Amino acid sequence: MFVHAAFAALLLVQSTIADAGVDAGEQVAVESDEGVLVLTKDNFDSIVSSSSYLLVKFYAPWCGHCKQLAPEYANAAQHLSESELKIKLGKVDATIESELAEKFGIRGYPTLKFFKNGKPIDYSGGRTKDDIIQWVLKKSGPAAVPLHSEEDVSAFIEGKVVSIIGYFENVDSNAAKLFAELADSVDDHPFGLVSDYSKFPNLEHKEKFVLYKNFDEKKVPYDSEITNLEEIKTFIFVHSLPPVIEFNQGTAQKIFGGQIKSHLLLFLSKKEGHFEKFVDDIKPVAIDFRGKIVFVTINADEEEHQRILEFFGMKKDEVPSMRAIKLEDDMTKFKPESPEITGDNVRKFVSDFVEGKVKQHLLSEELPEDWNKTPVWTLTAKNFDSVALDPSKNVLVEFYAPWCGHCKQLAPIFDKVGEHFANQDDIVIAKMDATVNELEHTKISSFPTLTYYPKGENPKAIEYNGDRTLEAIIKFIESGGNQETTSSSSSSVEEDEEEPQEKPKDEL
Repeated sequence: MFVHAAFAALLLVQSTIADAGVDAGEQVAVESDEGVLVLTKDNFDSIVSSSSYLLVKFYAPWCGHCKQLAPEYANAAQHLSESELKIKLGKVDATIESELAEKFGIRGYPTLKFFKNGKPIDYSGGRTKDDIIQWVLKKSGPAAVPLHSEEDVSAFIEGKVVSIIGYFENVDSNAAKLFAELADSVDDHPFGLVSDYSKFPNLEHKEKFVLYKNFDEKKVPYDSEITNLEEIKTFIFVHSLPPVIEFNQGTAQKIFGGQIKSHLLLFLSKKEGHFEKFVDDIKPVAIDFRGKIVFVTINADEEEHQRILEFFGMKKDEVPSMRAIKLEDDMTKFKPESPEITGDNVRKFVSDFVEGKVKQHLLSEELPEDWNKTPVWTLTAKNFDSVALDPSKNVLVEFYAPWCGHCKQLAPIFDKVGEHFANQDDIVIAKMDATVNELEHTKISSFPTLTYYPKGENPKAIEYNGDRTLEAIIKFIESGGNQETTSSSSSSVEEDEEEPQEKPKDEL
């Protein structure tokens, strides 16, 4: 759930220490790298079994996201080493410790696992120092911290971007029980609980919870009846974000992982002063549509954000501009008629989008003049249906991405497939760059994807899952798309090797 930025190499200061187990008292020799325990297959089980609370990062040295996480992770480790809970942070180089990676089902980097008394759970927090600290402290202590005085409340709120406090005198009430369930299930924010009203002579809120934050209106009470957990989670998500939030490494998970799945993306340039020029005018619109669509700014100057522009088929000279997207509809994109960013224009576009009046925007390249002059034809969204769905042709299409390594490996084989069938008028071998061409009826989730469209009216597409060899692909086509004629004994491996389509939320 989606690392493309290049980062400078981190200078790591290493030392070897003997780290005492938290509970068991067993001394285990383990290397420490900036406060992070270096775990291997030889010391892993000992460290896990002797630690009450251990967060483990599985990483690859070449992974850009791992490099970006490293200093935040190290800072969190150093901070937590001073905590009374003695929470440990460790790391596993999954490229070396492949047995450990396989044991815990590691399929992407970085992957974090939290071991509580030896039992692993998936880490679901953010990737900043504060996010990491907050998450592990919550998982190591009570879901809602008891607060016994006004001083406790002030101290609990102080220094936090968002905090949530429930005021329930009867902790056995249905509302209080649901609040406890909420605190246990929402990891993004710290929860507190006030239950002894006698210690709070000036108590303003009773039998409800309040979201406190260090921006905008500072506090937002939940005044509705506390009965629906999902509605409450949506309330927390909506009010824990500013009306207009900037996309970056720290906010990406909050933006794309929340309950609101519709987003307005505003592509701006900080160098050109667009943020100062446009955001204040847009903020009132964002407030009016709060809970329906998330307003997100993206600094188009950042090199690591270029893939997002490419995903929307945009170039830098189109900035400033805006697009809307629906995550729940497989990242369906929407483009305004007028690209001009003004409060009124944004309001009209968002209003029409929310009401379903804006047509889906599909990317398409211009069709090259020589698109059918080679054994492998070139398709775009403009000519796809007329070629691939031609009832008089059997058509095999490769959906590819220019940056995909597996596509590059397949290219010479696919060219030979085209040459093999070049003289057969009823067979077409074609390819389409699916990063810049989109089809309303077909969604591509990984590269390369090979799909066969047999001749006839309303053909049923057949996705090829056999071996990517010349012989296997030719046999598949000659059999009319019969998968059983191809060798697919390693199909599960092939699927694992496919590269997922890059989407904005994968820029995490």
